[in-house]
Amino acid sequence: MNEVLRAIKERRSIRRFRADMPKKDDLDQIIEAGLYAANGRGKQATIIVAVTEKKVRDRLSAVNCSIGGWKEDFDPFYGAPAILVVLADKNNSNRIYDGSLVMGNMMLAAHSLGLGSIWIHRAKEEFEMPEFQELLRSAGVTGEWEGIGHCAVGYIDGDVPHPAERKEGRVFWVQ
Repeated sequence: MNEVLRAIKERRSIRRFRADMPKKDDLDQIIEAGLYAANGRGKQATIIVAVTEKKVRDRLSAVNCSIGGWKEDFDPFYGAPAILVVLADKNNSNRIYDGSLVMGNMMLAAHSLGLGSIWIHRAKEEFEMPEFQELLRSAGVTGEWEGIGHCAVGYIDGDVPHPAERKEGRVFWVQ
């Protein structure tokens, strides 16, 4: 089987990560894969904020947990040490689609490098908050951005989950 098709079939959402940080070269490759995602009209109107500073990662986790309504001690990033936040230009009508493709490319890239990943929501709500708008400004980001998702990345702690059976009746041919 083609290695891309194999990666698509084998990639899983990981919900338990080791604390050690992935190599920067691996994170760079994952980010690059995201930047090569298909995008509407070739606008490339998405950005990736790579969060590897533990203090900022933990603050994102705490706010995400609060937005999600979980108990304070829950980590919605499941211990992943690197969080790659995808944001899209608020003025781009394709922002959700484009950002989703970036997320998919990054998760496949992480898998291909032997790392685990999971898409975590609530980036939209976080990056509407002044605290995280200031984080963007301090990183040199200008413009108006909407959070699309967090790609939590790290080394898998434990076994890779087995795939769920694929539901029948999801393909219709018009010939």
